[in-house]
Amino acid sequence: MTVGTNSSPGAGTTAGASVPAGPGAAQAPPQVEGLSGVPPQAPVGTRPGGPADTAQGPRADAAPRERAAGTWRPVPPRTAAPAPAARGRAGTAGTTAHVDAPGEGLGFGIDPDCLPDGLVVADATGRVICFNRAAARMTATDPAQALGTPIERALPLEDLEGRRWWALTDPYGGLATRRGQPERNLLLPGGREVLVSASYVRTHPTGPLRRLVVTLRGTEARRRTERSHAELIATVAHELRSPLTSVKGFTATLLAKWERFTDDQKRLMLETVDADANRVTRLIAELLDISRIDSGRLEVRRQPVDIATAVGRHVQALTANGQAPERFLVSVSRPLPDLWADPDKIDQILGNLLENAVRHGEGTVTIGVSPHEKGTAVTVTDEGPGIPEESMGRVFTRFWRGSKRGGTGLGLYIVKGIVEAHGGTITVGRGPGGGAEFRFILPVSAPAYLTQ
Repeated sequence: MTVGTNSSPGAGTTAGASVPAGPGAAQAPPQVEGLSGVPPQAPVGTRPGGPADTAQGPRADAAPRERAAGTWRPVPPRTAAPAPAARGRAGTAGTTAHVDAPGEGLGFGIDPDCLPDGLVVADATGRVICFNRAAARMTATDPAQALGTPIERALPLEDLEGRRWWALTDPYGGLATRRGQPERNLLLPGGREVLVSASYVRTHPTGPLRRLVVTLRGTEARRRTERSHAELIATVAHELRSPLTSVKGFTATLLAKWERFTDDQKRLMLETVDADANRVTRLIAELLDISRIDSGRLEVRRQPVDIATAVGRHVQALTANGQAPERFLVSVSRPLPDLWADPDKIDQILGNLLENAVRHGEGTVTIGVSPHEKGTAVTVTDEGPGIPEESMGRVFTRFWRGSKRGGTGLGLYIVKGIVEAHGGTITVGRGPGGGAEFRFILPVSAPAYLTQ
């Protein structure tokens, strides 16, 4: 089923004058109108770029030709069969008006019911000639009843203030210079919200409206994006407020009562201010990383990296901060392939994974480094309760938290983005001891200047 123009009386005539039929005169091809932005198809028997495509039109003394074995040969003229006024397709959710030949409406033989968005098309009189399946689903309207009715009746839309949208926009009686309406939120009967945009198809820039093309989209995707942005703002506000309150309180106290505190008390307060300032700095860095990952602008500056040495450095830092040395077990299988990666980004990956294992896991944290057929594999496993099966699909999403032990819920999302920026993969599963097991693989690669 395609979208196009209704057949009308006089289909065998050209615009403004009829072509007389007689011996030696070729029958003029009927005009084919398409939707906005899609060129009409060439008449049957014409050759792209041939004489029939010139501005003067087909020659009256030339019969149509078709391609055969690399040459063009004349063929008898074809007589167009009369088309019914309008018909729909019974037994389907979408309905369109009849067109003269397949593909005349969209230009490529595309069935409107195959479109993911709702499509409603009205003719020059404002009556619906296309109401596809997606539009029927969104509006809960029987397309057979919508076909042939005025568009304001088939698609009653109101703005968020309750005003009738068709009366406000007036596509047929408004300014002749308008080309359409931008996408906006509108309401269907019953308060259902949809995203609606419209395109005005005119014969010339200021001519009368020949087609009104309306597209409908659901609001679920936009709602999810808005909720994600709201969660991000709420998380940032919460994470910033706590350390900034501490910094402000301690600095104000020190400035007002400096002489009353001992050196040890001053040192403790300054150390707290320093730790909270580092927390704010880390949060801002995470937000910048998320912005770069989402926009595809995360830069990777590859250098030779000794991954085993990097793992040992992170373990030493954790033990220096109070973790028991016997809690960590490092296993390195050599020889390891040469790894070219961004050292700072590798430290960020290891820091996030080890911190998660220490904070949310229990028992021994095992870090395994081994060669892999695709490069280097690193596994971080703990002996805690692990991650529930139903949550493993959401581990690398924003704001996912495995427990209530703090954290922004952004670390694993950033880890996944960094690993994928290196061309690697990361997975999560259950370790031998029942805890969480994170495994990432970094491919063997080198900077472009070494491979050219």
